[in-house]
Amino acid sequence: MKDLKELTRNELIEDLKKAGFPAYRGEQVFNWLYKNGISKTEEMKNIPKKMRSYLDNNYNLNNLKESKRSVAVDGTVKYLWQLNDGENIEGVYLPFPESGRHSACISTQVGCGLGCSFCATGIDGLKRNLTTGEIVEQVLEIQKDISGSNFAEPRLSNLVFMGMGEPLANFDNLMQAVEILNSNQGLNIGMRKMTISTAGLVPEIKKLAKVNDQIGLAISLHAPNDRLRNKIMPINKKYNINQLLKTVIDYIEKTGRRVTFEYVLMDSVNDSPELSVQLSELLRGINCHVNLIPANPVPELGIERPVQKVIDSFYDTLVNNGIQVSLRKEMGSQIEAACGQLKRKEK
Repeated sequence: MKDLKELTRNELIEDLKKAGFPAYRGEQVFNWLYKNGISKTEEMKNIPKKMRSYLDNNYNLNNLKESKRSVAVDGTVKYLWQLNDGENIEGVYLPFPESGRHSACISTQVGCGLGCSFCATGIDGLKRNLTTGEIVEQVLEIQKDISGSNFAEPRLSNLVFMGMGEPLANFDNLMQAVEILNSNQGLNIGMRKMTISTAGLVPEIKKLAKVNDQIGLAISLHAPNDRLRNKIMPINKKYNINQLLKTVIDYIEKTGRRVTFEYVLMDSVNDSPELSVQLSELLRGINCHVNLIPANPVPELGIERPVQKVIDSFYDTLVNNGIQVSLRKEMGSQIEAACGQLKRKEK
């Protein structure tokens, strides 16, 4: 059976036209999915019974079953979903009431195969890529949850593909999902309100620059030299810092977009004054922004957060060297929903 949420609006219309239904019926179904948050054919009131039966017999409409929902004191919500094959993924809703933003952190793989030393997602390795429909449905499920009975009120304003997995390792499915979520006939989430985070897959960054020059790009860097980055991020042995930065600079020139470098500060690992100077020198002159992220606890990996004095000193060094930098606001760590804490297995 085809997954209805893997189809763009035009693909859905064409599919149903081939089955003998008029084009406007495909538009109606697309509207039910993305304007009304309806995934049950019996609730699609203006769709004739014959067509609802056809949809049920030929398409899969639901990929996710909520297994657990955890809410932090700051309003962050973490979702544990079971997929149709029994695997599990997690996604996160992040509210920012001071700015009116409603953000969702979305997974792209079941687990992760990159084995970064500070991230819980890779502990059990990679099981598989998520389908386009499974990526899209996470957004729809979070939107429905925060909306209640009035779908898209409030509306998700930002998407970050920073959940479980390496997004660019699932390039085609991710980009199809981005097109669907961006559709102005659907959720209409602006391309510039979406960000893809990557550990540094050089060929895919080059490919992204060719196919989409609007979406945001964030690079998980976490070390300013190859010796250290090799140790904490094995992908660096394949694409070293020099290769990565050359590709990022080319990306910036092609797209005109500023790139974010994410740097998780880990106690006694990558938080020394010397490394802050190295990082400043490495990024000087690049149109970028550094997002400093104090490490969130992952007991299985022995990762600890530096003391505040060390965090402040690292931050000040970057600022004093002319690097644009922000300190990420910690959200959801008490429910293991923060950066590096998402897993595919429930304890």
